[in-house]
Amino acid sequence: MEKLLYPLWRAQDKSPDDFRDTLLQQLCPQLLEQGGVRGIRLCVADSAVAAAAGRRMINNAPVPDAMLSLWVDAAGAAAAWEPLIDASVARRSAYQVVESEPLVNQAAHPSKPGERVYGMCHVVFFRKPQALARQQWLEVWQGSHTRVAIDTQSTFGYRQNVVVRTLDEHSLAFDAIVEENFPPGAMTSDHDFYDTGGDDEQLQQRMTEMMNSCVRFIDFESIDVIPMSEYLVKPLS
Repeated sequence: MEKLLYPLWRAQDKSPDDFRDTLLQQLCPQLLEQGGVRGIRLCVADSAVAAAAGRRMINNAPVPDAMLSLWVDAAGAAAAWEPLIDASVARRSAYQVVESEPLVNQAAHPSKPGERVYGMCHVVFFRKPQALARQQWLEVWQGSHTRVAIDTQSTFGYRQNVVVRTLDEHSLAFDAIVEENFPPGAMTSDHDFYDTGGDDEQLQQRMTEMMNSCVRFIDFESIDVIPMSEYLVKPLS
């Protein structure tokens, strides 16, 4: 089985919520009918996360308005579902990734298939620093930073997607795409984001620890951070 990520852009005359509804009510049901599609997750920057605008970091404008995750039997069968995607969006790109899920959202904030997942999901696109070899980068990120991220933030779901290849000529070259679930208060409160209980000293300590860890493996001149709403349309059985 393979995981594919499709960043999606809406037409200018379509609102974020209309775009979300199109994807959830039209595209996803069509994708569910495809035999080779085993799982579907949709993240979309709709009005429910408008309060998190201050969390956005943009270096590659225009950033996607949504991201579709598909788990499929074979990426080579994409001709069966990509025309359906293209009919619902103004533009898309595509990546094949290897997913690691060091923090699984199961007991914390469960949701039924198709329901909006609690809080917000940070969707992050980034490249490794040029000075790091790929193996070094993976060791720092997944072997060292992962524990720091979980310990210093209020995340209750964390998915690391290492990009294996881009699937079309329009896709920007990224090394990784991250999905992080945060509680609603994290949209606007640093204390909620870093789970400090209002302790200012702990906030500064955790922010510093997190940033010092991130600069070891992220090129901040090319990073995009987009708060989105998440919908787990079809979980993997």
